[in-house]
Amino acid sequence: MALEALTRHLSYGRLAVASCALAVVCSTAAIAAQHYRTRHAAPRHEHSRALPYPNLELPLQVGGSQYQPLAFANVPGWSDDDQLAAYKAFRTSCKPIAAQHGQAEAKALGGSLRDPCRIAKGLEISDRARAKDFFEQNFVPLRISRLGEDAGFVTGYYEPVLDGSRTRTDVYNVPVYRRPSNLFVRGKTQASVGLPNSGPVYRKIGRRKLVPYYDRAQIEDGAIAGRGLELAWLKSQTDLLFAQIQGSARIKFDDGTTLRINYDAHNGYPYTAVGRILIDRGIIPKDQMSMQKIREWMEHNPDGANELRRQNRAYVFFREVPLSDKDEAVGAQGVPLTAGRSIAVDKALHVYGTPFFITGELPIESELSKTPFHRLMIAQDTGSAIVGPARADLYFGAGADAGKVSGRLRHNMQFVMLVPKGLDPVARGRKLPVPDERPSAKIAKLFPQTDPDKDKPAVKSADLPTATVARSTAKDSAKDPARETAGNAAKGHPAAKDAPPVGTTPVAQAAPVAEPVPLPAARPDIPQVQEKRRYRRTRHHRYR
Repeated sequence: MALEALTRHLSYGRLAVASCALAVVCSTAAIAAQHYRTRHAAPRHEHSRALPYPNLELPLQVGGSQYQPLAFANVPGWSDDDQLAAYKAFRTSCKPIAAQHGQAEAKALGGSLRDPCRIAKGLEISDRARAKDFFEQNFVPLRISRLGEDAGFVTGYYEPVLDGSRTRTDVYNVPVYRRPSNLFVRGKTQASVGLPNSGPVYRKIGRRKLVPYYDRAQIEDGAIAGRGLELAWLKSQTDLLFAQIQGSARIKFDDGTTLRINYDAHNGYPYTAVGRILIDRGIIPKDQMSMQKIREWMEHNPDGANELRRQNRAYVFFREVPLSDKDEAVGAQGVPLTAGRSIAVDKALHVYGTPFFITGELPIESELSKTPFHRLMIAQDTGSAIVGPARADLYFGAGADAGKVSGRLRHNMQFVMLVPKGLDPVARGRKLPVPDERPSAKIAKLFPQTDPDKDKPAVKSADLPTATVARSTAKDSAKDPARETAGNAAKGHPAAKDAPPVGTTPVAQAAPVAEPVPLPAARPDIPQVQEKRRYRRTRHHRYR
């Protein structure tokens, strides 16, 4: 028995030793595996996180707009236009586009026009058919408008030709000012050409103090007179006002020479349309408003014209440009404009050089005519009143005839923006993943979405002022015939004798419709923190 007990004790001891040895081997293998994974694991970026969808380029985005991709065959009037004239204007815009270096503009088209410009540079197109093919092969058309609207809006502008003098006389006594030296715009210097046409403008007093610049009334009263800022002298303040509205002018002198002036700076006040003031005051009907009507009214009402001008506190300063009589005015892009093919657009949304195909009816031939207009135009200019994705000012050239046409344009038109094929929103949209399916009607019914405003307790009539309750009752009575009938019955109105009681009239109420449950938010990628593994110390016993 003693021998058997000793044998059994030795067997248990060997088993315990074997178990301890196996535990040590497993622990060593785990430590080695963890060390290997640590040294050979892929590097993990601190700021990287998984997105719910792949990081792909989104379709074209133009602020505050809606657009619809089209085919050129579905663009009304596209085949009837002469695209050769637009092609020449586009090549003119390509010169400053090709000269741009560095980062592209943070706008919808950005620097995408460089590719079509590079192709146009190597082509010598002299016929309409090849010009049409160029635009069809390098652009895609998008019908664009302001969000919620179905059309755009156009006006017209031109370059006035005015009589003037280099010196002040009894006839020519209205000065045309160049930019004053004390006019200050943040981020600009006196050497900057063509300061922004919007934003704050200051006047320096001493070295540090800045105050808003003089407005129109102060300048007309002589705030900056006698400083040698006069470029020329005109006959009337009305001539100067229209030159400032158009942004450029040609001043003809008695000796036969011509001075070309262009926009250089403004005084920092927003532009106020004098035509809108005349319409609001009932002086000129809206359907008869034009620049000619404004000029005629100002000539016949000099005192009223003085007060009307000063309602527009904005004032424009000019600079002399070295152009001949044969050259067209220079737009904000820095290239000569093309009559009938250049437009001014919102520079905050669009890139200079963008082609726009504009269609509709305009009073070109006369004030009452509806001339079909379908023309490819190039964005080469801007203006402080040109705001929106489908808003354009059509340039018609210089002189009185161009002024008559442009002065009567205030019309809704269809806009088709030509986008380089590299930004085709349809092609980009095909690469985007399809969103998750909308929850079924059964799920939406089980989890209805409630309106928090409807859950709020209604305000009692006793808590409202008496006048408010009376006004609400009057409004509801006008909208609810049943309530009006009840009111008449209370007053003994004969028309309410045969009317049924209001309280017993059945009212059909629509059953509440549950709105679809919104899609769940993307699950964030929370990095897993690997805790340091703790190893249990084991005590080895020797059995003797």
